[in-house]
Amino acid sequence: MRHRRQGLEFHTHAHIGRDIPVAKLRADYDALVLAGGCEAPRDLPAPGRELSGIHFAMDFLTRNSKRVQGSYVPDDEFINANGKRVLVIGGGDTGSDCIGTSNRHGAKSVTQIEILDKPPVKEDKGLTWPDWPNKLRTSSSQEEGCERHWNVLTKGFVGDDQGRVQAVKYCLVQWDKDAQGRWQMSEVPGSEAEFKADLVLLAMGFVHPVHAGMIEALKAETGLELDPRGNVKATTEGVGAYQTSVPGVFGAGDMRRGQSLVVWAIREGRQCARAVDEWLMGRSDLPR
Repeated sequence: MRHRRQGLEFHTHAHIGRDIPVAKLRADYDALVLAGGCEAPRDLPAPGRELSGIHFAMDFLTRNSKRVQGSYVPDDEFINANGKRVLVIGGGDTGSDCIGTSNRHGAKSVTQIEILDKPPVKEDKGLTWPDWPNKLRTSSSQEEGCERHWNVLTKGFVGDDQGRVQAVKYCLVQWDKDAQGRWQMSEVPGSEAEFKADLVLLAMGFVHPVHAGMIEALKAETGLELDPRGNVKATTEGVGAYQTSVPGVFGAGDMRRGQSLVVWAIREGRQCARAVDEWLMGRSDLPR
């Protein structure tokens, strides 16, 4: 598919490193920009994680969206919250989407837990962008119906004799600063308890880009370096900005910095385009 006015050519349904060899791309093009998102969800390796009824939030949401849009999703693949006690682990926007979807399915109850402190009702007005002012926010999904709990650490999952989740073990935690000013978590003695749950949705964010396929192939063929968090390692400073450890291969957005806001992806995409232009041409008229 081409966008002739812009000189772009799109190839859909193409998984680099699986459908298209990385070596072919490097042979056909002078520069490559890795600009995919963070799609590897953060897991919760607690006892009982293998029980049925525990799902990543995006598996729950995408299958629901496909049905809403008229696509066929077999019943044995669809994750239905109807009549179930739903526990959402994670207090962000994805968790909020899980709450709204569960309510529309007809869930018996919906509970959301967050490991951090409950935010203040009023934010710190002295904070400036890009810092996000910490403030208690209630989404429209949460307003529809949901119990919310903070300072909750998941300790494990309890199953029935059929291997299905039926409860989540937890304890309460508190956050305090150490001598260096770093926040440290500690468990509250005697606070252990359980939430009853038939469906658990893990909505704890994403850890890094998917490594299977493109990134693994680049590592094997070129020695592509990753940072300690599993993102593609690339600097944003000076000559060679956004270039990875492999000459001619660049990284930007979530691929480089990890899970973040779309405004950062737009900013880095523009700056990376200029860096590629400079690397290819020796100069660039593109805006910084």
